[in-house]
Amino acid sequence: MFNKIMKRGQKKPSKPEAIEPPMPTSSASNVTVNHASRMSTVTPQPPTLATVPQNPGVVEVLPMLKDVPVSDRHGVFIRKVQVCCLIFDFSDPMKSAREKEIKRQTLAELVDLVQSGSCKMNEIMQEELVKMISLNIFRCLPPASHENTGSEGGDPEEDDMFMDPTWPHLQLVYELLLRYVVSSDTDTKIAKRYLEHSFVLKLLDLFDSEDMREREYLKTIIHRIYGRFMVHRPFIRNAINNILYRFIFETERYSGVGELLEILGSIINGFALPMKEEHKLFLVRALIPLHKPKCIATYHQQLSYCVTQFVEKDYRLADIVVRGVLKYWPLTNCGKEVLFLGELEEILEVTQSAEFQRCMVPLFRQVGRSLNSPHFQVAERALFWWNNEHIVALIAENRHVILPIIFDALEKNIRGHWNQAINGLSSNVRRMFLEMDTELFDE
Repeated sequence: MFNKIMKRGQKKPSKPEAIEPPMPTSSASNVTVNHASRMSTVTPQPPTLATVPQNPGVVEVLPMLKDVPVSDRHGVFIRKVQVCCLIFDFSDPMKSAREKEIKRQTLAELVDLVQSGSCKMNEIMQEELVKMISLNIFRCLPPASHENTGSEGGDPEEDDMFMDPTWPHLQLVYELLLRYVVSSDTDTKIAKRYLEHSFVLKLLDLFDSEDMREREYLKTIIHRIYGRFMVHRPFIRNAINNILYRFIFETERYSGVGELLEILGSIINGFALPMKEEHKLFLVRALIPLHKPKCIATYHQQLSYCVTQFVEKDYRLADIVVRGVLKYWPLTNCGKEVLFLGELEEILEVTQSAEFQRCMVPLFRQVGRSLNSPHFQVAERALFWWNNEHIVALIAENRHVILPIIFDALEKNIRGHWNQAINGLSSNVRRMFLEMDTELFDE
C-alpha cells in the first residue's frame, strides 16, 4: 500500500506550463466589443481559405500577377487575397512597417486588376475577395469623441476631425470594393450571393464612423449597390429608415445622417409618379421628425433637399410638410430658426396656390413671431421672404388674410426694434402692402 502511494507521488505533472501559440493578428476582427452605443454587428466566421493565411503572422512576398503564367494566376490571386487578410496594429507606425507596406502594395495591385478587368475572376475568387474585404472593414468602431470626453456634443467644424490610423489600408479596401461593385465584368447575379443583405446592413452600420473619408466611400458604394442590385433596393430603404428612427427617437447621435440623406435625395429624385404610399409614410415618419434633434445643423442642407424633392414630385404634399416643420419649430434656438425659415422659403417656391392657402394662416402666425424676434438674424431671414417673387405673388393673392396677421408685427418693428436694418426692411415690406392694396392697408 505504501509503495502504491509512493508511485502515485512520482507521476509526472500534467504539463501546466504548456502555453498555446499566439493567434494571428487577423483573429482580432472576430472579437465583438460592445463599447457603449457603438456596438459592432461583426459576427465570428468559421475559418476559410481567405481568412486563415498559410503562415500566420508572415506576409508572403508574391510576384506581380501580370508576371505570372496565365495558368497560375487564379492561385496567386487567392494567395494575394490571403496576404490582405492580415490585420495590423497602426497605433505604432514603426511596428511591422515592412509587412504593412507589402499589404498596401498588394491591395493597390488588386484595385488595378479589378479596375482594368485584366484578370477575370471566377466565383471562388469573388467569394474570397468579398471575405477579405469583410474582414478588413467590418470592425468595432473606436469610441466616439463624446464617449471619451463626456461632453454632450460639439460643433463638428470646431472639433478636431477624427482620422482613422488604419486609413492607408482601409482606403484601398474600400476602393477595391467600389471597383468590384461598378465593374462591367461583375455579374450581379453572381455578386449578389456575396453582397447579400447582411453585408449591406453591416456597411450601413459603418456610417456611424467619425472619419468623414470613410463615410464618403460608404455613401458612394451604397449608392452604386442601390443602382446595380435591384433586389437590394427595398431592403436598403428600410434599413436606412430604421437607422434614422433610432437616431430620432432613441440616441440623437449618429455620425452619418448627412450622408444617408444624400443617398435618399438621389433615391427620392428617381421615385415614379404617382408616388407610392410607403414613400409618403417615410416623409411623415422619418424626414419631418428629423427636424427635432438639436444637431440638425450638421445635416439640414441634405434634409431640406429631400423634403423639397417630395413637394416637387407631388405638390399636394406641401401642406403636410409646412405643418410638419411648424410642429418642430424651435423656441429658443435662433440658429435652428434661421435654418427653418430658409427651408420653408425653398418649399414655398415649389408650392402652388391651393396648397398655400391651406397652410398660410399657421405659417404666417409663426412668421409674425419671427419678425419680432430680438435676434436680428431671425427677423432679417423672415423679412427676406419678400425678396422672393413667387412668395410675394402668393402673399399678394391672399393679402386679405396675411396682412391682418403680420401687420402688428411690422408696426412693432418700425416703432421699436433695436436693429436699424430690421427697421428699414420692415418699412419696405409695409410699403409693399400699401402699394398692393391701399384700401385694405388703411382698414
